[in-house]
Amino acid sequence: MRLFGTDGIRAPFGTPPLDRATVTHLGYCLAEVLATENRRSVVVMGGDTRESTPEICRWLATGLEAGRTRTIFGGVLPTPAVAKSVLVSAADAGISVSASHNLHPYNGIKLFDGHGYKWSPDAEAALEQLILSSQSRQLTDAAELTVDPTIAEMYLQHLADLVGRATSLAGMRIVLDTANGAATPFAKPLFESLGARVTVIGDRPDGQNINAGFGSTAPDAMLEAVKQTRAHLGVAFDGDADRALIADEQGVMHDGDAMLFAWAQYLHGRDELTPPSLVATSMSNLGLEKALQALGISVVRCDVGDRTVVSTMREKGIRLGGEQSGHLVDLATGTTGDGLATALQLSVILRGQGSPLSDLLADFRRFPQVLKNVRVVSKPDLNTLPEVARVAAEVVSTLGNQGRLVLRYSGTEPLARVMIEGPDQSQIESLADRLIAEIRSAVGADTDK
Repeated sequence: MRLFGTDGIRAPFGTPPLDRATVTHLGYCLAEVLATENRRSVVVMGGDTRESTPEICRWLATGLEAGRTRTIFGGVLPTPAVAKSVLVSAADAGISVSASHNLHPYNGIKLFDGHGYKWSPDAEAALEQLILSSQSRQLTDAAELTVDPTIAEMYLQHLADLVGRATSLAGMRIVLDTANGAATPFAKPLFESLGARVTVIGDRPDGQNINAGFGSTAPDAMLEAVKQTRAHLGVAFDGDADRALIADEQGVMHDGDAMLFAWAQYLHGRDELTPPSLVATSMSNLGLEKALQALGISVVRCDVGDRTVVSTMREKGIRLGGEQSGHLVDLATGTTGDGLATALQLSVILRGQGSPLSDLLADFRRFPQVLKNVRVVSKPDLNTLPEVARVAAEVVSTLGNQGRLVLRYSGTEPLARVMIEGPDQSQIESLADRLIAEIRSAVGADTDK
C-alpha cells in the first residue's frame, strides 16, 4: 500500500490510509523518527474545517503521545499557519490535516519539518517504510485535544507584520471567498484590521461544504460578487488556504502566473528581487517568461509541485516562486505557499500603485496553450520511443523561440500529458494532435481521459 502521494496523504476519511489504525500508527512512527535522548519532541498540529479533521487529529495525537511526543493543537488553521507555528514554537515537526482543494469526504495529512518546510520525498519514503514494516499498536483510547488559541493569534499577527503597522487598505473594496475552509476565521479580521471594506462569501463551514461551490476551484460566486460590489480586488482561497487566485475590478480571473508577474514587477522596482529571477514550473505560461524578460527578470523552470518549487528556490537562492494554481511562495517571509499572505501582499501592491489591477497586468500577455492527455498502458521514457521523439523534435523546431512543448507523464494517473504553447491556437492544436497520435500508437490504452 502506498501512503504518501505528491502532497502528503490523501483519501476519503475512514478508508486506508486514513483509517484509525493507520493514522494512529503513523503518529507513533513519526514520534519514533523525531525521538531524542534528552527531551520529549514537540509537534504542532491543526487543520481545515472538515468534520473528520478533529478525529484525525485525535488519532494522530494518540500515536504521538504513545511515542512520548507532545502535541500543540491549534484547531482550525491554514496549512501555512502550521508551518509558521513550527518555527515560533521551536517544534520538531508540524502536521496539517487537510485535503486542500478536494471535496468532502476526502481528507489528508501534510508534514512539515522543524524548519517549517514540507517533508522531503526521501523523508516521507523513510517514514512510509517504517509504518508499513512495523507492527501497529492497539491504542484504543483517543487523546483529548485542547485548542491553544495563541497559535491562531500568532499567525494573524505574523500576517499583519508582513506589511507593517502603518499600512492601510482604507478605501479598498475587496471580496474574499474563503471556500468554507481554513481561511474563514482569519480573512475578514485581517483585511478589516487594515481598513479595507470587505465582502466575505463561502464563510459558513458546516463540516461537509468545504470547496463546494466556492473557493479557487469554483470561483464564479466570487467573480459575481466583485461585479456586484464594484470591488477593486477579488480573492478565492482553497480549502486549507495555502493558495489563492484573484480577480480584477472587471471580474476577470487571473491565475498564479499573472500574480507572479505583478509581485515580481513590484519587488524588482524596489530592488528587492535579488537575483532578478523567479521560479515557475514547466506548466507556467510562456507569456510569463516573455513579460518578465522585458523587465530584466529571468524565469527558472522546475517540475510541477509546490515542494519542488520551494526546493528549487532554496537551491538557487531565489526569493519568489510559484505555480499557476496560485500556490505562491516568498522565502523572505515564509517557507510554503500562503494564500492569505499572497492576497495581502497583492492588495498592498495594488493600493500603492493607485491603478486598477487590469492596468497592473496589462503587460502580461498569455500565449495560446493546449493541454491534452493520452491514457497509457505503460510509462517508458518518451524519448526512447522513436516516432514520438521524432515528432516532438519537429514540434520544437516548428515553434522555435515563439513556443514551448512540455511532454511528460502524470505522477498519479496512467496518462501522458502534452502541453504546447505558441502564437497561433490552430497551429498548436494541430501539432498536439500529431504528437498525441504517435503516443497513442506507441503506448496508448483503449480509452483516453
